[in-house]
Amino acid sequence: QVQVVESGGGLVQPGGSLRLSCAASGTIFSIYVMEWYRQAPGKQRELVAAITSDGSTNYADSVKGRFTISRDNAKNTVYLQMNSLKPEDTAVYYCNARIAIMSHWGQGTQVTVSS
Repeated sequence: QVQVVESGGGLVQPGGSLRLSCAASGTIFSIYVMEWYRQAPGKQRELVAAITSDGSTNYADSVKGRFTISRDNAKNTVYLQMNSLKPEDTAVYYCNARIAIMSHWGQGTQVTVSS
């Protein structure tokens, strides 16, 4: 019923930028908390950024000042603008649409930061 699809990943040099997009369908998008997670090889999946239905945001300490999460409810889309990328940002990035304990995960998009 609810589908979440990420896009925008790719290969970028250290110091570069990428913008990830997450499009949701089959739901009333505006009422969901939208989250970006990432998982690097051998690491636990970690919360990167979140945005609530009223626009409040939270960020992991490791990305504060570099990443910005935003949402466009008219387009049913959430974005993650990533600047000043570092090799340690390399991971599969996942979008999650959440209400309480109910989550809808996307398939993930690969971000690789390398020279």
